[in-house]
Order: sequence, then C-alpha cells, then structure tokens
Amino acid sequence: MSIINRLPLLDLSHQHGNPEQRRTFLTSLNEAARDVGFFYLTHHGISETLQQQLQQQARAFFALPDEEKQRVAMIHSPHFRGYNRAGAELTRNQPDWREQFDIGAERAALPLTPQDPRWWQLQGPNLWPDAQPTLKTTLLTWQQAMTAMAQQLLRAFAEALALAPHTFDALYGERPNEHIKLIRYPGQSAQGSQQGVGAHKDSGFLSFLLQDEQAGLQVEVAPDRWIDAPPLPGSFVVNIGELLELATNGYLRATVHRVVSPPVGQERLSIAFFLGAQLDAVVPVYQLPPQVARLAQGPSSDPHNPLLRDVGWNYLKGRLRSHPDVAQRYYADVVAKAEHAAH
Repeated sequence: MSIINRLPLLDLSHQHGNPEQRRTFLTSLNEAARDVGFFYLTHHGISETLQQQLQQQARAFFALPDEEKQRVAMIHSPHFRGYNRAGAELTRNQPDWREQFDIGAERAALPLTPQDPRWWQLQGPNLWPDAQPTLKTTLLTWQQAMTAMAQQLLRAFAEALALAPHTFDALYGERPNEHIKLIRYPGQSAQGSQQGVGAHKDSGFLSFLLQDEQAGLQVEVAPDRWIDAPPLPGSFVVNIGELLELATNGYLRATVHRVVSPPVGQERLSIAFFLGAQLDAVVPVYQLPPQVARLAQGPSSDPHNPLLRDVGWNYLKGRLRSHPDVAQRYYADVVAKAEHAAH
C-alpha cells in the first residue's frame, strides 16, 4: 500500500454524472473506504445556507448561560440526549475536553415492559432549550437532509462492492438511528492532556463531520502514524463505522481517529452526523463477489469493547461506556449485570 499523506477527495455529484464519471467515482469510493476509511466529500447537495445557519445556531447554543444549558443536560434523558460539559464524556476511560449537545431521531418513547430489551429505552424525544427555540427547526431540517444524502452514499457503497444498490436499505427501514452532535472544543494549554476527543473508531455505519476553520482532526492511517484532516470549505469528512466494517467482513475499514485540542485562546466548532441502522436490526455479513471477498481481512474488534451484530445492544453498550453518570441513573441494572459478568 502506498504511503498516505492526505485524505482522498470525492465528488458526490459524479455518482449521477456521465458513465465515465460514475465509474471513476465508484472506484475511488471503493479504494478510499478500503485503504483509508476516511475521505472528503464535496458537491454533496446539502445547502450551504442551511450549513451556515446550523453553525450559527450551534455557536448561539454554546454561548447560552450555563444554567440554560444545564436545563437540557443529558442526565435528564434516559435516551442519552442533551448537553454535556467538557470532561463529561469519556473515551477509553479518559475525559474528552469538549462540550457538546446530542440529539437523535425525534420520536416518541417506546413503552417498556420487563420482557423488552433495554435498548428500547434509547428511542425517545430530544431535549430542546427554551431559550433558543430556533435550534430545533434548524437541527431537524439538517438531520432530514443528511439522512437522505447519507442513504444515497450508502447505495453508492453497495454498487462499489458489486452488490445491488438497495442492499443496505433494509437495515434502515422507517426508523434509522440518526445522531447529531454539536461540539465545541475549548483551547487547552500545551502542557495539558490535549485530548479533545480520544482515539476511537465510530460504532455505526457512516459518519459525516462539518468542520469550521480550526484544525484538530487526526486520522491513524497506519499503526502510530497520524495525518491531519484540516478543514476543507464545502466538504464533509466522511468515515466508515465499525458496523459497516463488520457487514463487509473487514473489506471496508473503520479507522481510528482523534481530535487534538486547539491552543489556548482559540476554539473549534464541529458538527457530526452519524447514520446508524434501526435499533432492532441485526447486521448480517453480506455475500461479496469473490473478487471483492478475497480482499476482506475480517473485522478488527477491541477485545475490551467487542462489536455486537445486534444494533440496539451495540449502541447501548457504547452509550453506557461514554456516559457513566447517565448509565448509573437509568441503566444501573444493565451496568450491574455487565460488571457481574466481567468478574
């Protein structure tokens, strides 16, 4: 494999271009996802005006008084929605120095009986700040646009793998697991930990990151070899999640990445969109054509945090690890059971 010094750049409009553009796009998508697991995506069809409104709304939210943000704190949500101060979320048991606001699909909570799996409790309404009523409209509009674009890209992935274009659609159905994070990284001293967010893989299918002008994202393209993914105007940084790696038996690559804190006196704003399958889906291993399957290396899984094919359980497991305070308040029985099994 050649040495990778920067992320590949793909133009989504070529998916619907002339035959040569389409063929080149699918080949480039295949190579980027297999070799790096990360790429820039341009001409994605998401309105620039909407993106600017979203970033303005995000900055306005983080500028609210702390008491207003605490009214929508995640500790009030059994669905893991809402605001967290810097240091509240953990990656590999270390605090991430970022404040953030999480939303998911805006759906009613499911009735929960003792016979139901506990991940049913993940579905439910978001928390919205009364002090900023316009935030809800902007975020849900962007969420809807991103879901449509992400599913378009997933169909391109299916074609790049020589599968039927709608192969992955059944995993999403009518209730895809949409997740948005508004994230603000405050500056940190060079003598500090520098962990804006620690090294990790994303657990879902596809992730999309809208960056501002401040650099900080780094991708591990080879063991202990990191490259920067600086902001590129008009683009998303897209990466493969672990469930897509699992579904392709490791042909597609979920890559470790991290964010380094900006220097003192600066901040970084990023907005992440994660497209996940329905919570009740079970991820199969797709039968790839022989010429593709022979290049699959099997999924790489952290033995301390193994992947589960059951989407609901896999997602809940990740949330419990990242937010131990919310886990203890609403899922103490699940945590206790897991701790007992570990011993």
